[in-house]
Amino acid sequence: MRLPAYKTKIVCTIGPASRSEDVLERLMLQGMNVARLNFAHGTLQGHKEDIRRIRAVASRLQSHCLIMADLPGPKIRIGKLLDEPLILKKGQEVILTVKDLIGTPNKIPVDYKRLPESVSPGSLIFLNDGFIQLQVDRVSDEEVFCRTVIGGPLLSYKGLALPGVNIYADAVSDTDLAFVAFALQEGVDAFGVSFAETADDIRKVKGFAQKDGQSAYVIAKIERPEALDNFDAILSAADAIMIARGDLGVQIPLEDVPAVQKKLTHKANLLGRPVITATQMLLSMTENIRPTRAEVSDVANAIFDGTDAVMLSEETAIGKYPVETVEMITKIAASAEREKKAVSALADLPAYFKTGAGSGNTTVENIVSLNAVESANALNVRFILTRTQSKGVACLISRFKPDCWILSCGGDEKMNHFLALSYGVYPVCIDYETTGFADGVMQFMDKAGMVEKDERVILVEDASPQDMHETDSLKIIRTR
Repeated sequence: MRLPAYKTKIVCTIGPASRSEDVLERLMLQGMNVARLNFAHGTLQGHKEDIRRIRAVASRLQSHCLIMADLPGPKIRIGKLLDEPLILKKGQEVILTVKDLIGTPNKIPVDYKRLPESVSPGSLIFLNDGFIQLQVDRVSDEEVFCRTVIGGPLLSYKGLALPGVNIYADAVSDTDLAFVAFALQEGVDAFGVSFAETADDIRKVKGFAQKDGQSAYVIAKIERPEALDNFDAILSAADAIMIARGDLGVQIPLEDVPAVQKKLTHKANLLGRPVITATQMLLSMTENIRPTRAEVSDVANAIFDGTDAVMLSEETAIGKYPVETVEMITKIAASAEREKKAVSALADLPAYFKTGAGSGNTTVENIVSLNAVESANALNVRFILTRTQSKGVACLISRFKPDCWILSCGGDEKMNHFLALSYGVYPVCIDYETTGFADGVMQFMDKAGMVEKDERVILVEDASPQDMHETDSLKIIRTR
């Protein structure tokens, strides 16, 4: 038996581009471990046929392939568009309607009847994971009149998000439970609960299966702020989690998503729950044969963080290169796993100088810069002060990425410009020839209102100012 060259699991969304037995076989041979069926799209008959084909191919290949039914949940979607993609242009008026009709360039149907009462003039509405943004101008009983703030191409049934708005719907609806009953009958292995808010949402699906005399693995999709607030309980109730970054990124500030992703992954790892990292992993391969460098880094970093599986959505459901995309993501996984230990060790720079390869031939400057950062962290110091001309000591401190600021003080303009490149370094021009380094810097900070009375700061300098060959002095002083 030949094992794969990587251990990360690959989740592929099955759709028009991948539902034939030929493509399914190629996907499995390339590395697909999980087939995701998105019940927000398609028909029950279509899903039934997909399940049959997946099982037939897996049996023929003597391969295990988990089938996951992704329940729609309370996600709001637009309806069917007459012509697609529909291109929305900045400044264009768009009417969102709850009427049952086919969408046109100026009127788009929405499957949420309470949309008009959920928004008001000035509200922002996000379409397609936030890539398209509308602002509400006015509201009527059945229609919401909007102005396009950020335009772009829009396809049928794409998601609609209302950041900060309470959606009047349960995470697990009667429709979802009907899908569960159907999927259990067809032998589906696991269920994704969309927009889970509490552990009860997970238990609702499990309990429903138990009443039917069956068991169900349930994957909690983390997409709402409420899920973050209740994450520990959700994690305990669920069999696995999916970090669904698309909807999560419009429900919380987009810039917070990377840190949230790392924290959730860590918590799930501690409890031994599998983690799926999802949304736009290799999105550009929906249209292109190669991914972007940023996408490759995104997949690798998810693996470095400890994810169990990476998920492909449009890439394999409707993309032009579903098989090539899986081939690419497995190559990234193999490379990331091969380098994971080395990357992890390199990330702990202090340990490198204390116990690693750097401990054998370290210098005084290395030890002083490391001690400065550790002292600053221990004492909650806000500023480390250095001389600009002290042989690059600001850069040596900066490499440890401290929480505090590093003020590089002096009159060397060219070096000050260069130090603007280094993390956490703030160059300031100070003439301390007459006052001395410590007094001159403290006077500057006091006049600038940067420090409070009796506050600690750290000075790093050379003990003999006239000899600039070595930085060997660290002082902790208090402001006056």
